[in-house]
Amino acid sequence: MCLLVRFMGFLFAAGTVVFLVGVAAAAGLIWHYSKDLPDYSQLQDYEPPVMTRVHASDGALLGEYSKERRLYLPIQAVPKMVINAFLAAEDKNFYEHGGIDFTGMARAAVLYAQNFGSNKRPQGASTITQQVAKNFLLTNEVSFTRKIKEALLAMRIERTYSKDKILELYLNEIYLGLGAYGVAAASLVYFDKSVNELTIAEASYLAALPKAPSSLHPVKNRDRAIERRNYVIDRLVENGWIKQADADKARKDAMTVTSRSNAAHIFAGEYFAEEVRRDVFDRYGEKKLYEGGLSVRTTLDPKLQVMARKTMTAGLVKFDEATGYRGAVSKLDISGDWGVKLADVKSLSDISPWRMAVVLEVSDQSARIGFQPGRELGGAVAKDRQTGLITLDGVRWAKAASGPTRFKPPTTVAQVLAPGDVIYADPLLAKDGNIVEGQFRLRQLPEVSGAMVVMDPWTGRVLAMVGGFSFDQSQFNRATQAYRQPGSSFKPLVYSAAMDNGYTPSTIVVDAPIEIDQGQGAGVWRPENYSTGKYYGPQTLRNALKRSLNTVTVRLAQDVGMPLIGEYSKRFGVYDELPNYLSYALGAGETTVMRMVTAYSMFANGGRRVKSTLIDRIQDRYGRTIFRHDARECRGCDAPGGWKNQPEPQLVDRREQVLDAMTAYQITSMMEDVVQGGTATVLKEVGKPIAGKTGTTNDEKDAWFIGFSPDVVVGIYVGYDKPRALGKGATGGHLAAPIAKDFLKLALADKPAVPFKVPAGIKLIRVDAKSGMRSGPGGGGILEAFKPGTAPPDNYSVIGVADADGGRDRPLMAPPDAGSIMRPGTGGLW
Repeated sequence: MCLLVRFMGFLFAAGTVVFLVGVAAAAGLIWHYSKDLPDYSQLQDYEPPVMTRVHASDGALLGEYSKERRLYLPIQAVPKMVINAFLAAEDKNFYEHGGIDFTGMARAAVLYAQNFGSNKRPQGASTITQQVAKNFLLTNEVSFTRKIKEALLAMRIERTYSKDKILELYLNEIYLGLGAYGVAAASLVYFDKSVNELTIAEASYLAALPKAPSSLHPVKNRDRAIERRNYVIDRLVENGWIKQADADKARKDAMTVTSRSNAAHIFAGEYFAEEVRRDVFDRYGEKKLYEGGLSVRTTLDPKLQVMARKTMTAGLVKFDEATGYRGAVSKLDISGDWGVKLADVKSLSDISPWRMAVVLEVSDQSARIGFQPGRELGGAVAKDRQTGLITLDGVRWAKAASGPTRFKPPTTVAQVLAPGDVIYADPLLAKDGNIVEGQFRLRQLPEVSGAMVVMDPWTGRVLAMVGGFSFDQSQFNRATQAYRQPGSSFKPLVYSAAMDNGYTPSTIVVDAPIEIDQGQGAGVWRPENYSTGKYYGPQTLRNALKRSLNTVTVRLAQDVGMPLIGEYSKRFGVYDELPNYLSYALGAGETTVMRMVTAYSMFANGGRRVKSTLIDRIQDRYGRTIFRHDARECRGCDAPGGWKNQPEPQLVDRREQVLDAMTAYQITSMMEDVVQGGTATVLKEVGKPIAGKTGTTNDEKDAWFIGFSPDVVVGIYVGYDKPRALGKGATGGHLAAPIAKDFLKLALADKPAVPFKVPAGIKLIRVDAKSGMRSGPGGGGILEAFKPGTAPPDNYSVIGVADADGGRDRPLMAPPDAGSIMRPGTGGLW
């Protein structure tokens, strides 16, 4: 008995020693692995990379920019059903354990022993807390060392943060495939829905993804994805979180995936979105743009943007088709499955309703075409093969662009198309504008390009912008990056410099040949009017701008002085520095559509400086405004204590007055005449007050129109990217102005016909339209705008007589007939 007691005592002592040694060893291990653990307190201030989202002025999503597509949602914004789906899939005891699931660990250990030496990846037993520790603070290394550190960190995290905080971090950090991080981004990427709109089946599929997002691809591995989704649904039922009937319905869901594009989310807004991206990048850098979670509210008006894109592309296509058909995009072997071959041909994605097609059969009267099939989310070519017909009506425009039959209309379809031709086509429209069922029209990508900018003249907000025919074809933004000669559209700035310095719309300048010695061996420059060899004698400045007379502008620039004109062009932002050469008065310098539209905005708003902007406001991830375009001060807007009968808030506008308001009105009134009877009469069809100016450069390489109503400015240029002649007669009035007309008819359709506001101080005096002198008692003539201290001349004084007949500028006792001809070489006036 004594021996038994001694033996039991020995066992107890030995057990105690082993226990203490084990505790010491465990403590040593914990100390060893704990000393190098990362600082988990950083989770409190964790700011994950969040995508920047760009919105149009009406709140519609325009674009998203990120390296990791993530939208951070607080746990309170995540629906309970979505939370339950992830708990069912990953950690059903999450709200009960202290960071480690010991039962799960035991199960994983048994499986590891069974699979030892089989090279199979060990089954994880990580809780959500452990996954947070790994994803935020550790690596993906598969080792016992990492698992020990993971467990230690998980326990510390559980003691520091609430369960909801841990779950919030997990649901926003976890990678769910297709570049989506977190449930909010994944919901948009897979289903184009917010998390609040997800069904049980959709939430279950997202919850299935953390284990292996690539192997659960909804298209490539559809069967496995559905199997794993259904497993999650079963766990929801098992845990009592959904009813069996709801589970049965969810399991039958076909799992339709709607891929969400990374491109601009508003049709026709690609150039605008990219320009905004560049702006934000320049302001805040790459990290802030792609990870900062900025909210950018832009100035884009989606309705006007679609109108601008529609009219601009239609104008480019109309001009291009008039030059003839240049042939197919490429040739394709149509034997076998033509759809798979055609799917591999690069087509433009942003020119809907145009679609790429291949010609399958051709006869004299028609051609059967097959359309390019789409691709599924996994990249596989869709199985459907859509076909249609192109009849003679669909190719009637396609005159040969070169060769012996150049510009002769085709008499058969076979003259234009051949089997294997890869082309573009869109639905054929009948004369009444309705689609002809099953029939299509041949299209070709235009070689000519151009740009359009639409702006609010009072704020500088860019309402719409078209940077070319197709962003998918060329990301070069011709509205902001293409520097082109504006031609005569620059002339209003020359005239404004004159009006601001003593000239009036009735000032007479002679229209006659002129020779200018350019010095230093540069030879003699002889500027001519567009209608070469035709001159009109003495002209009022109003008539000269209306007719876009070059020699009058050159003489005026001589009289005013190029340094002063250069100062005005800099003040208006058209040029940074303008050389003191008279040719620059005719628009020989290079500038952009954006700069020209901004300059014309200052005519429209009464001479107040505006700065063009595509962005109204930028907010950081916490909703704080870090940029606002409107710099006006609002006195009284922040009234403490609410309304107490205090004075109304006052907006203080400290923007510079770059042009006298009365001068701005004089120039506007003169440009109204350009529309009513000058080089832009096509815009009379708009039926609203419009002022503007056309521009055509040498050899018709560029065609311009910049114009405005009281509330909107539109600027257009058309030209080849590598400048070359557009062709005889391709002037601003014939090419750019009609596009502006089509746009303004749509944009102003429901707007009242508001006249341009006459500023205080302007005197409207009736004058003779030809001489600029005060009208006689019989009336007639036009109402001309004069500033205080100026009035119609009492005698007829002509600027430019000196270089026309060898004498000095002088008054004439009787005005000549302004409609008579100044013939070259005569040196006299009639």
